[in-house]
Amino acid sequence: MQSISEFFTKMFVFNASATRKQYWLPYFGIIALTVLVAWATGASEFVYNAGTHGAFKLGLRLGNNGRALTFLVYYIIVRIANFTLRARRLHDTNRSNWWIFIDMVPVIGQIWLFILTVLPSNPMTNRWPVNQTDAE
Repeated sequence: MQSISEFFTKMFVFNASATRKQYWLPYFGIIALTVLVAWATGASEFVYNAGTHGAFKLGLRLGNNGRALTFLVYYIIVRIANFTLRARRLHDTNRSNWWIFIDMVPVIGQIWLFILTVLPSNPMTNRWPVNQTDAE
């Protein structure tokens, strides 16, 4: 629970690091939470059909549907928090958060970013010694 709580409360903290446990527990927890929120708001179609234009399609179908708008706001918040968590995870492996953009390279970039997130911590030469739990 603490990891998921930190996922949202440390949403704008870039100058810290996150261990593998602090990265992967919220990662899978947020997937489950997103499915539940999508089901509760009736936006589950977006979760299952979220391709390249998934958010755009959901935006077109919003109309007066406040529940879908609620899901869209939730989804944007989760994407921002996920971006900063990924940056903190890369900091823990002693890499700059600019490595996030390797994800833009089709297939190989996504595999490479996955490998970077499963690497063990590198505390000896870490430029970001503060853990996200201790960061303000």
